[in-house]
Amino acid sequence: MNGRSTEHEQDHERRTTLMQTSPAATRQATRPSGPADRDPVTPDPAPAPGPAPAKGRRFGLATATALVMGNIIGGGIFMIPAAVAPFGTVSLLAFVVLTVGAIALALVFGQLARRSPRTGGPYVYAREAFGDFAGFLSAWSYWITTWVSNAALAVAAVGYLDVLVPIGHNRVLEITAALAFQWLPALANLAGTRFVGAVQLVSTVLKFIPLLLVSVGGLFFFDPKNIGPFDGNGQGWMGGMTAAAAILLFSYLGVESAAMSAGQVRDPERNVGRASVLGTSGAAVVYLLGTLAVFGTVAHQRLVTSSAPFSDAMNAMFGGTWGGTVIAVAALISMTGALNGWTLLAAQAPYAAAGDGLFPAAFGKEKRGVPTFGVVVSVALASVLTVANFASGAKGAFDMLVLVTTFTAVVPYLLSTAAQLYWLVRGATDRVDGGHLVRDAVLGLGAFAFSLWLLAGAGYAAVYQGVLFLFAGILVYVWQAGRRRAQPEGGTAH
Repeated sequence: MNGRSTEHEQDHERRTTLMQTSPAATRQATRPSGPADRDPVTPDPAPAPGPAPAKGRRFGLATATALVMGNIIGGGIFMIPAAVAPFGTVSLLAFVVLTVGAIALALVFGQLARRSPRTGGPYVYAREAFGDFAGFLSAWSYWITTWVSNAALAVAAVGYLDVLVPIGHNRVLEITAALAFQWLPALANLAGTRFVGAVQLVSTVLKFIPLLLVSVGGLFFFDPKNIGPFDGNGQGWMGGMTAAAAILLFSYLGVESAAMSAGQVRDPERNVGRASVLGTSGAAVVYLLGTLAVFGTVAHQRLVTSSAPFSDAMNAMFGGTWGGTVIAVAALISMTGALNGWTLLAAQAPYAAAGDGLFPAAFGKEKRGVPTFGVVVSVALASVLTVANFASGAKGAFDMLVLVTTFTAVVPYLLSTAAQLYWLVRGATDRVDGGHLVRDAVLGLGAFAFSLWLLAGAGYAAVYQGVLFLFAGILVYVWQAGRRRAQPEGGTAH
């Protein structure tokens, strides 16, 4: 046992020396060790193996922040005020609670990224703390979240497109449009990180213009008479807040975007945390101001049944019916930007896992800083799901899949916050700032509690379906682990 420990320490020193001296040698030095080379009880506190930093042009703070905001604020914001209106203004309190939890989570991601500034984010953190299987579950779960969410966004975008270019429920045109919404961002991603960043910045700026017009301008047209009751469902403020939060949960998914793409972020030790907090805070401000402005400009009884609350707010503010067109354009820009960002994220988790031999090696190949195989496969799966949805008309089944993404997204959150708490409990001085131990512990526990709340809000049915999706990936893990174990010493699994 002592001999094995000595060999393990020597191997760790060799890997560390190689990683510090030669970027080209990093991949070779970070080849995952086999089960017999690892401590069966305590995971190695050294940085886990992973892919080398991307060679493409890297994101700056502004682009990374836009990536976070663009992924958090997709198309859902255009329906949020009407969705939470039945619960009354207590839903604004739910916004505040969710915002505090999301910022705590963003801060934890920033702390973890300072220690492991590599592409993969939650996957990297889970694997470093708990080993290969936890890392795989994080990557697999997150991957499901991304491509199912992209399918949902594409389907929703078709509805807004119909406002601008009536396609009259023509099934072929609807499918064609939905696929175009998915593959155009994919082509931008395949062109390289430079184009991804450009699309993200432009779409973020363009979609915020009409949103800010309603969010800020609506405050000048605010009429208290339009505000509904504080407790709209009559179940008490706590019950109303929890019910509203369950609807708002999906709105904050995306806080991990900068951490997930840390390998493409310039100076990730600083910028990942800053972009996560700035992006989350900016999204929260837009959410809160937008919902408050719509509450004050649209009569409560009308808002409860509205299918386009921001359009109704624009019409109430300026008269006429042109508001619907403006909001439809903003919604399409918003969704295109979100699809652009989520397409990149869809390839990042399997890319990082492939570098460690936990996903098929093809996912680890990149071109111009982008994991091209992961992009194509993820978009292809989302396309199949989109076509199946339109062809079968099984909206209820598709809605359940969307709810499942809440569960699958929270799994990496829980594992990441658990990793932070693990290092705190373990007292790893190289990974936790001892001078801020209490602060970090409170932050980690708060983020963990927030993640549990997200999980509970998904509902029993979504959790049940999500567990099935999650555990289906075990077959992939078994296949990859078996192939790595069968490789001769010095070989590489492909």
